[in-house]
Order: sequence, then C-alpha cells, then structure tokens
Amino acid sequence: MKPLHAGFAALCLLIMTVLVVAGGRALNPGADAEPQSESGIVFDTEINDVFPEAEPEDTAPEPSEAVPQSSLPSRPIEPDVIAPPPLEPSELERLPPREPLSELSLAVPPKPKPDAEWKGATLFRPLATGAGRIKAQGRTVTVAGIDPVAPDETCTDSGRQWPCGTRATTAFRTFLRGRAVVCDIPENDSEGDFTARCRLARQDIGEWLVENGWARARQDGPYAQAAEKARKGRKGIYGHAPDLSGLPPAPAQGSGAPAAPDSIIELPGPPELVPATPPDGLPAPSR
Repeated sequence: MKPLHAGFAALCLLIMTVLVVAGGRALNPGADAEPQSESGIVFDTEINDVFPEAEPEDTAPEPSEAVPQSSLPSRPIEPDVIAPPPLEPSELERLPPREPLSELSLAVPPKPKPDAEWKGATLFRPLATGAGRIKAQGRTVTVAGIDPVAPDETCTDSGRQWPCGTRATTAFRTFLRGRAVVCDIPENDSEGDFTARCRLARQDIGEWLVENGWARARQDGPYAQAAEKARKGRKGIYGHAPDLSGLPPAPAQGSGAPAAPDSIIELPGPPELVPATPPDGLPAPSR
C-alpha cells in the first residue's frame, strides 16, 4: 500500500505544477520573452508601471490680495476715559480703611480663661445644701461675692408667695450634678467652713447663680452687672411664681397618715356565720 500512496502523491504534485504554469501564462501572455527563474515565477523589472512617478507640484504660494489701507491717520478715541491720566507719585494719598458694614463681620473676642490664682482644692462629688453653699469631703464652702438664698426663703409675686429658696437649691443641684468643682481654698485643710470663689470647669459658679437669679450679688462683689441682667430678665427669685395648677394639692401640715385598718376585708359578721358564695360566672362544683 505504501508504493501506491507515494505514486498518487507524485501524480497530484505534477498536476498542480502544470496548472500553476498554465495559469501564469494565461495571465501574462508575454511571459516567454521575460526572464524566468528556475521555479517559473516571472519577475517584473518595470517598477514605474506599478508605482508611477509623482508629478512635481508647484509649491510657490499664490499672491495674496492686497488689503486696501485707509489714507486717513489713526486717532485716539476718548483718551480720558480709556487710558488713566498721568499721575505723580507725590500726589497720591493713602486713606484709612473704611468702617465695616456690619458688626457680624468682626472677629468674636476669645472667652476669658480662668485666672491662674484659682488653682485651689478640687472637691469631688459636691452636695448643694443651698443655693451657693457646697459641702464635700468634710468642707463647707460658701461662694464668695454673693448672698445665698436660704432653702426656706419665700418670695412674693403679685400677692402670691412661692418657695423660691427651695427652687433655687434644686436649680443649683441640677447645675452641679455631682461634678467636681475647684474652690480657692487651701488644699491642706481637711475640714472647716470657707468662703471662696469656685468654678465648675471654666464657669464661675457665683456668676452663674447671680445671672440666673438664684442668688443676690454683694454690693462690693464682682457680680453687680450679672444681677442687673437677672432683674431685667425677671429670672429666678425676680421672676413670676411657678404655675402649679396642674399638680395635686399638697397635704395639710400636721395631719398624719390615715390609720391602717385591722383587716383589708370587712366582714359583716363572724366568719363562721357567713356562707361562702362562689364568684359569679364560675361553674358549680362537681359532687
């Protein structure tokens, strides 16, 4: 079988060679006069037939049309408006800046920091025994520069009396909330009564009490301006009596609690004489 296959392949190669040569002569009839290579491929030596030479172009620019020029001379238009007039440096004068259009554009002044002399003793978990009185760690401190409002003091508003001292103490306790305060007292003294300035963080406690109307300012103290602001705003003890119309009436003073009964079940007679009756809606007991 192998010699048969080899002969068939040689025959196919011979047929393909004949077809290629016949096709080449059909496409180029003058191929006999042209030189051929050993493989029968025709080489065309005339390159200009395929790539013709480009004709030279005239690169000279065309003459542009002459722009007619006006015979009238140019002149400046409104020189005083368009061009600034010449000025001498000696004639210039520097003016001060104008006032701001509004105070809102001004920078806000920084908040005053606590004085360095306030570095006193720190009192932890203070208890307000009154508006302006603090008790902590065996020390009782009265805020300086104020006249504290007593807890049992009453104020009058349009003929009505109300417990302004109790409300002042409650407001001061709410302000402290058990936070540590710094008072200008000696740190070595463990116990005693003191009168000193105190602060909570950066807030002056005396100023807060007077400004909100929960204490009176001393005449020789630093809180006279804060007291005037509280009077004009009718705050604290200078304000109106609280409206207690929605609260239940307070119990009368001196009346004790009602006596408790001997038994919570009041029986009409001896227990042995009262028949036991089942509640309504329950089925009768089975026999």
